[in-house]
Parts: sequence; C-alpha cells; structure tokens
Amino acid sequence: MPVSDLSSRTVLVTGATSGIGYQTARLLAERGATVLVHGRTSEEAHAATDRLVTLHDVDEARLCPLGADFTRLEEVEQLATRVLAEHPRLDVLVNNAGMAGPEQHTVTSDGNEIAFQVNFLAHYLLTHLLEPALTGGTGGRVVNVSSSLHRTGSIQWNDPNRVRRYSRLAAYAQSQLALTVFAADPRVTAVSVHPGVCTTSLLPLYAHEGVAPAEGAAHVVRLCDPAVEIVNGAYYDREYRVAPAPAASEERTVKRLTKLADLLVGQNA
Repeated sequence: MPVSDLSSRTVLVTGATSGIGYQTARLLAERGATVLVHGRTSEEAHAATDRLVTLHDVDEARLCPLGADFTRLEEVEQLATRVLAEHPRLDVLVNNAGMAGPEQHTVTSDGNEIAFQVNFLAHYLLTHLLEPALTGGTGGRVVNVSSSLHRTGSIQWNDPNRVRRYSRLAAYAQSQLALTVFAADPRVTAVSVHPGVCTTSLLPLYAHEGVAPAEGAAHVVRLCDPAVEIVNGAYYDREYRVAPAPAASEERTVKRLTKLADLLVGQNA
C-alpha cells in the first residue's frame, strides 16, 4: 500500500516516551503529521521530543510535548483541557499508554486498581473529554493499542479493582479486554490493534523474545491513516482484521462497561 502524506493530520499519542508509543510518534511525524507527544511528566515528554529531533531528524515544529500522570484522573482532565484549547480539531487519538501492575495489589489516589486506571479508565475519560475535537471534522478516529491477552481476560463487574483476588496478569488482561470492548462504543469511531509481541517493558507478560517496537508501531500508524477505512469496534491482530474476544462485540457488555467506567471516573468526569 502506498504511504500517504499525513501533513494535514494532528495526532495525540499517549505513552509516547518509549516503546511502541515513541516509535508511533516518530513514524507519524516522519510522514508529516503534527504529533502531540504524551508522557507521564512534562519532563519525560520534552526528553522524548528532544530525542526524536536529535536522533531521528524529526522536524521540531511537528512535535508538541504534553505531560499527564494517568494514575491521577485530575491530570487526565487537565491534559484534555489543554488539547482542546490548543488543538480544537484532533484527527486521531492513539490510546497507547500501558503498564503491567505491580506484584502487590496497588490502588491509585482515585481509588482504582492501577493497571485498570492507567490502561483503560484514563483513556476512557480522555477519549470522552476529547470527543468534541475528534468528532468536529471528518474522519476523526481513535486507535486503542490493545493486546492479544485481552482474550484471556474477564471483567470482574462486582470487583473491578480485584481487591478479593489479585494477580498482575489477570489485572492486565482485564484492562486490555476493557480497552478492546471500549472500541465498540458508538460515540466515537474507534478500533483496537494488537501490535504484536514487541521488546518493550511489557515483554515479560508475553514471552522472552519479541520484535522491534518500530515493527509494532507500523501497525498502529497504518490505522491512523485516513486512506485506511475502518469499521467502528474492529479489532486487528497486526495488519489483519480478526474477531476479538466475544465480549468485545456484545452490545450488553459495551453498555455495562460504559456504566462501570462512568461510575469509576464519575467523581472526575
């Protein structure tokens, strides 16, 4: 497929300071897009943009570093407010930021299990706060960087914070299933993609070996291209569209997850 010019596109990539997110930002900027480079702190975001300019010769004018700690929903709100003010039209939101929870059960100051908040709830809140910018023009879309591990997950509706039974792998899988289910939310056009097993900080959850993050990022960037037609709620395993876990296409599950997420971010929504 020919590589199209993305110079008219503005894309926000969360978790863009390392791994797949960093390479996604690089590839988008090299194709001309304006990239909002999100990091956990403003310092980390600036350091990432400096590396993109110095190591990859990316045009500094195409990069905008932004900091927000996703373990604090208040900072997610502040991020959305700034993006809406500075970029009232956003073409793509790449929900990429992710973490494996610690071995010990950990709860954020917002009261949510940390992996569920960082991987899903923060992106849920951010997506809906940015909805005016994403739906203001034509072709606005959301790309959720999910995982094949979503197939092993289950959402503990009565205990989403997994207080009673916690394992970091189960918590991670639950967060990825929620993110994949969320792609079917009708409010914005969204897809999910498993970028392959890459050599990032999450590799130990999957395997001992993986491909380079840039290879995974290429599958994400492809879905950011308006020339690639997408169907709301679709799930991709690298470049191939495949069926997600059954729960991800159940309307009842989508509605139930929306209710749960609204409740859990409600004090900040």
